[in-house]
Amino acid sequence: MKATLEQWRMFKAVLDYGGFNQAAQAVHKSQSSIHHAVQKLEHSLGVSLLEVHGRKTVATPAGELLLKRAAYLLHEAAKLEEVAGTLGAGVETSLHVAVDEAFPQSTLYQALEQVSAEFPLLRVELRETILTGANELLEAGDAVIGISPLPFMDGLNEEICQETFIPVAAPEHPLHCATESLTLEDLKSHRQLVVRDSAANASSDSGWLGAEQRWTVGHLHSSIKLVCQGLGFAWLPEREIRPHLNSGALIRLPLQVSQDRSLKFYLNYRDADSLGPAARSFIGNLRLQSMTLPTTTDN
Repeated sequence: MKATLEQWRMFKAVLDYGGFNQAAQAVHKSQSSIHHAVQKLEHSLGVSLLEVHGRKTVATPAGELLLKRAAYLLHEAAKLEEVAGTLGAGVETSLHVAVDEAFPQSTLYQALEQVSAEFPLLRVELRETILTGANELLEAGDAVIGISPLPFMDGLNEEICQETFIPVAAPEHPLHCATESLTLEDLKSHRQLVVRDSAANASSDSGWLGAEQRWTVGHLHSSIKLVCQGLGFAWLPEREIRPHLNSGALIRLPLQVSQDRSLKFYLNYRDADSLGPAARSFIGNLRLQSMTLPTTTDN
């Protein structure tokens, strides 16, 4: 081959960081070595890849085309090394899982218990997230498996289960004093509790109706506690709040038209070949446990 992976990496770094000096600082190489790598790449291929516009180095039309292929090549090379590392290490010593807080906890815990029984020395690192948080950790390499209400676009994903969210409030809440069935407009004059997206770069909130009063919390269980104390209403996962419904601590709001919300959960990971035996076992157990989940119905 005329070019090396390192030359392609230097070429991509120049464009990613906007210049040779910036790339040198980012990849911890001398500026001259990056210049040499890119010049040798251009000479070997017989095509100009970069040009200077003002103070910024940008790609030529040919460079733009080759950059896309180079990015894919470098990504695949990194994945190849990950697979080799997994094969060389045998059973992994730790398992990093990011899971959305609304995912059924009993299903998650049973799958973790089974994989821990199979691999007694395995350390489990569990990160609880909201909305896009699990996929953000997966993207950053801080988790090998993500369980999220959103599919992971840069890897593999499969639908694992579905959860129903229902509108509820404490029995003493004013919304339960209405003599007629409620409309969504009736709800908007009362405080709604919503859960903030845990991703660092996200600003969305989970399930906001547009109520005049809103309390935003960082965890699902904070929302459940506040609703149980009569401090607002919320859409909450039926499976998670079933004990509160059975005890009467929470009551479904009497809406004229059913406003239940269904949320799919996805099992996300980057590359099946790079998963170790413990991660594969966890995925298999999670699939099995999810198949036995009962349907959620509020009687």
